[in-house]
Amino acid sequence: MRSVFRLWWSLVTFGFRLLYNELAFTYDTVSTIVSLGAWRCWQRQALKFLPASTDGIVLELAHGTGNLQIDLKTRGYATIGYDLSPNMGKITRRKLLKRSLSVDLIRGQAQTLPFAEGGFQAVVSTFPTSFIVEESTLREIWRVLKPGGTLIIVPNGALVGGGIVNSFIEWLYRITGQRGASMDGFKQYFEKHGFTAEIVYENCPRSVATVIICHKMV
Repeated sequence: MRSVFRLWWSLVTFGFRLLYNELAFTYDTVSTIVSLGAWRCWQRQALKFLPASTDGIVLELAHGTGNLQIDLKTRGYATIGYDLSPNMGKITRRKLLKRSLSVDLIRGQAQTLPFAEGGFQAVVSTFPTSFIVEESTLREIWRVLKPGGTLIIVPNGALVGGGIVNSFIEWLYRITGQRGASMDGFKQYFEKHGFTAEIVYENCPRSVATVIICHKMV
């Protein structure tokens, strides 16, 4: 049984790797389908908890296909997008240039951020993979945030209501490891790494988005 689980998880991991890299061009379509159209609403919940656009620079970790970069820039934020995937970088660059928005993108790993200490007022990440809870990542985020700076994570959204389609999609989330983690456990984990932490649930069409709001303790 354990070997079957390892095989299944290897396939899931491989699928996500393809989605973030060679198949990155399908990401927007796939995310829209699996969320029944709520994906962008889930993502935009992060904007509610950011400091004012005049307060400093926002770093987005794992910018993906650039949709939140567009949201931030059109709202007047100075932002830097950071992602390991070169494919995601190309897609984001095209989207920004198409809208005549500045392209401020850097490729790299979140565990080793190439930024000075205290350079950002906020760090935001929506639908990140497990890198976001690695100790090295949290140490780096803490380092580059200003005192009292804000870290906002949207780890997932959940469909609500009945229906075969909703039930099937929620089942897919569970078998791909995107459900079941204790949010209370996350709060304690972030506090252990130098952040106060609050978890809120924001309503979207037929769904609810989870938002983790942290502040750097000094």
